[in-house]
Amino acid sequence: MGTVARNTPAEPTELRVLRQDEWNTWYDNLVNAFGGVPESPEERELWSRLTEFDRSLGVWDGDACVGTAGAFSFRLTVPGGASVPAAGITMVSVAATHRRRGILTSMMRRQLDDVRSWGEPLAVLTASEPVIYGRFGYGTATMRTIAEIDTDRVRLSVPPGTDDVRLRYAEPAAVRDQCEAVYARQVAGRPGMTARRPGWEDLPLLDPESEREGSSPLRCVVAERIGGSEATSVEGGGGRREGGEVVGYTRYFVKPEWDVQGPKGTVLLRDLEALDPASYAALWRFLFDIDLTRKIALRSRPVDDAWQHLVSDIRRCGIQQVDSLHVRLVEVGAALEARTYQTPVDVVFEVADAFCPWNEGSWRLTGDAKGASCKRTSEPADLALSVRELGSAYLGGVSLVSLAGAGRVRELRAGALAEASLAFGSTVAPWLPHGF
Repeated sequence: MGTVARNTPAEPTELRVLRQDEWNTWYDNLVNAFGGVPESPEERELWSRLTEFDRSLGVWDGDACVGTAGAFSFRLTVPGGASVPAAGITMVSVAATHRRRGILTSMMRRQLDDVRSWGEPLAVLTASEPVIYGRFGYGTATMRTIAEIDTDRVRLSVPPGTDDVRLRYAEPAAVRDQCEAVYARQVAGRPGMTARRPGWEDLPLLDPESEREGSSPLRCVVAERIGGSEATSVEGGGGRREGGEVVGYTRYFVKPEWDVQGPKGTVLLRDLEALDPASYAALWRFLFDIDLTRKIALRSRPVDDAWQHLVSDIRRCGIQQVDSLHVRLVEVGAALEARTYQTPVDVVFEVADAFCPWNEGSWRLTGDAKGASCKRTSEPADLALSVRELGSAYLGGVSLVSLAGAGRVRELRAGALAEASLAFGSTVAPWLPHGF
């Protein structure tokens, strides 16, 4: 008769800051926790280079790594355009052999204590399973649009000036810096975007052959503004080299497919950024017109992305929305002071935060489009909510009114909910352009 495996008392584990010579073991535990499929050498090298060792934690059972968590040092755009220090929580895993022992909670506890000590008022993450992080005070703050546009049936209506934009093919790496300059000019205009620190410019260029799944290598087309009435064209690698400033770009793959009726390929969009409506429309028109394709697949675009107003038939675009960035206010006062508000606001929040008790209690927020103050107060509360709801509403993409409708915010002073909800809004939808 065989033996039956039983749960035995857990041996003590050690939680400590990651050392450089431990990275491979640490990262292997992360890969195993996410299914065990090895990443490409290119991806592994990039994440090794981007890891901030003094901001990364490992849990060790003897020589075995059984838990991982990291925190990138980001600057996140908030409503009003300010760039606020934020810890980008990443690479969180617990070995299947060590679940339900409090390892995740211990890492989250240490992490938020560390983030507070670093003077960063926000922590942000993308969640493999959103249900996990709400108990640690993270609220869903941004959504991303997924779509599959039927380019056989959908047409574009483009604005004046589109024909004055010149497009050209370029090797993605050769125009990396010009594209990054366009990206950098976009960051302040949309909450949820992150300023890319050195090294992060290589993330959008990752293109391991092993992961193409039948698609082409990564391709890039850049947009340049020209004078006169010259028509938009796409010039090949052997054509013209002189040109104006790059004002937009798109990176994409093409996956060729055929059936008895002919070609039915897919354009897989990775990135598209542009500095003006005409350049933006010219890039979209190019993607619509790629030969031998019938659809464009989008996996992450802003919910208010303007292409939705260029298309002839929105119903044939297969639009869905899914959660993206989750926000945690580490220091309530500093976080609420770091952003501005659409309309004047003067409201007292009664905040519940069992995991970070230094945030518990009443806070008076006063502010407008020019700035804000948020201080502790003994005044009666106008609204009661948890730090999770503040995180959801923080970037202006989730309304306090909507949260109140779900019973997550309680109005204690008549009129306070509408006042605060309007003030917390954003003129553009928040969006995280890439994962981490």
